[in-house]
Amino acid sequence: MTSRRYSLIFFLTMFLIGTDTFLISPLLPTLSSLYGISTSISGWMVSAYAIGYALFALISGPISDGRDRKKVMIWGLIAFTISTFLCSFAMNFQLMLLFRFLAGVSASFVTPQIWASIPVVVEKKEIVKVMGYATAGLSVSQLVGIPVGSYLAVFTWHAPFLVISLASLLLLLLIISVLPTLEIGTREHLSFIKTYKSVLTNHKSVSYLIAYFVFQTGSFTCMTFISTWFTSSFGLTLSGVGTAMIAIGAGNLVGSLFGSRIVTRIGLSKAFFLELVILIMLYLLMPFTKTFWQAEVLLTIVFLFNGFIFPLFMATLQSTTKNARSTISSLSNAAMYFGETVAGIIGGVLFHTFYGFTGIALFVVIMIFISLILYMKSGIFKANH
Repeated sequence: MTSRRYSLIFFLTMFLIGTDTFLISPLLPTLSSLYGISTSISGWMVSAYAIGYALFALISGPISDGRDRKKVMIWGLIAFTISTFLCSFAMNFQLMLLFRFLAGVSASFVTPQIWASIPVVVEKKEIVKVMGYATAGLSVSQLVGIPVGSYLAVFTWHAPFLVISLASLLLLLLIISVLPTLEIGTREHLSFIKTYKSVLTNHKSVSYLIAYFVFQTGSFTCMTFISTWFTSSFGLTLSGVGTAMIAIGAGNLVGSLFGSRIVTRIGLSKAFFLELVILIMLYLLMPFTKTFWQAEVLLTIVFLFNGFIFPLFMATLQSTTKNARSTISSLSNAAMYFGETVAGIIGGVLFHTFYGFTGIALFVVIMIFISLILYMKSGIFKANH
């Protein structure tokens, strides 16, 4: 199978899972009215998915390692299809929470297989490129997830879940018919404890995970409060913020698709170092933005480099192990969600304490700098990639 076919399948999988993540957001007012619940607790319909994913990401990795990743993906997608389909029939708040939670649990068994399989099924020179396409699927889902939910909900609130479950079924058939067996018989299946021990006693794995968590904490602090900044400092309406975010997300998409060219030209280690340094410099400029357009252009460039660098995080994490790739993927997802949680808490304090985006921008600079130092100490920038 060519890398193009892998790229397509992995792109579609990440796109579908990502779209489902954001799908319910525009439905919250409708579902709040339907279920007779307050707006203050409606957000749990979004959080239930994230909680299910984050919790079971810690379990799905060790379960997957040592097994045929294709089968794990298939069973995960079957459960994902069923749970998303059931969401369309959730006639009360409790059932919706349950089905969204199960959808998150199911997704946690699917996406780690993608990151874990890429270093094995494609040539070394193609790894970053294919990871870029998988990342692009996630980037596109962030752009269209909310609009898709909005447009489909015009017909009925059931429609978004029915369409996603049908798309998931078609993707399932594609994976069954096209994707080959992934790694079966090439590795020893370790117990849950031994798998985690092999990762947590691996100095590079732990160093990279901590550095990744620190980076994501900073990045999500910025991402979480962009809308608040645009609204309070530049007077944008909600629709205006949505339009602005499309351009920023497009920057991330372009970075995901074309970042591998930088790696090809100058090497992974040098590209990784330069992109971290450039991100620090860009965030240092952020407190000096005086107009919306300055902020919009700067953030689009920032997320362009975020698109460049995300596949490098995944590639370097996967390079630390051969027998626990799903576990590494799962831990990186857990680190990302935990970073997002910390970002929401810290970012709110910084936004209200300091003028505009200054406090948040400087916090992000500190986080990326710490991440850079951690990577330097691990020796990654001296590695011959």
